[in-house]
Amino acid sequence: GRSVLYLEQPNKQAATSMDWIFGKQKTPAERLKEYQRSIKKSVRELDRERCNLERQEKKLMQDIKKAAKDGQLDSAKIMARDLVRTRGYIKKMYKMKSHMEAVSLRLQTMASSAQMAQSMRGVTKVMGLMNRKMNLPQISKIMMEFEKQNDMMGMKEEMMSDAMDDAFADDDDSDEEENVLGQILQELGVEAGKNMPEPQQNDVVAPTAQN
Repeated sequence: GRSVLYLEQPNKQAATSMDWIFGKQKTPAERLKEYQRSIKKSVRELDRERCNLERQEKKLMQDIKKAAKDGQLDSAKIMARDLVRTRGYIKKMYKMKSHMEAVSLRLQTMASSAQMAQSMRGVTKVMGLMNRKMNLPQISKIMMEFEKQNDMMGMKEEMMSDAMDDAFADDDDSDEEENVLGQILQELGVEAGKNMPEPQQNDVVAPTAQN
């Protein structure tokens, strides 16, 4: 037991020392952020140096014009050589900046693709679990049983409705209906009698006496 503890203790110390020297292992996302920060820093430094060279280019142009005006052609020729060299550096810095920005974009695209693949892997796993849980024969059997029970329920409801109609049917309903209808017709007859015009005397023809 003591020997095991004695062996494990140096391993822990060695791991701690390694973490202190090299740092903890970083995730791909963390490494990508570091690469992006490093690229952006390099691009800023290139822009700063390019601006300095462009300012130097303008100064050289002014000095060349002044030397040529003063008749100092040798000095103007040397400064012209420096001007050409400076312009070459500026052009290279523009190319380097474009290249580094392309690398940054490529890294971002790779990270997006990796994230997409990770998401698709999770979705694929869920789909696989769902497919394994879905038992098609059992589902078909359940649907058939549901349809059967639904038909039986409909038949029972219809039978219960017919039974209730038979139970609440009353033979006196027809007699009551005739009485109500008779009363209504009688009232209408009375009203019709009241509203009929009385015969006028002029319209009545007196019988003639026969000899």
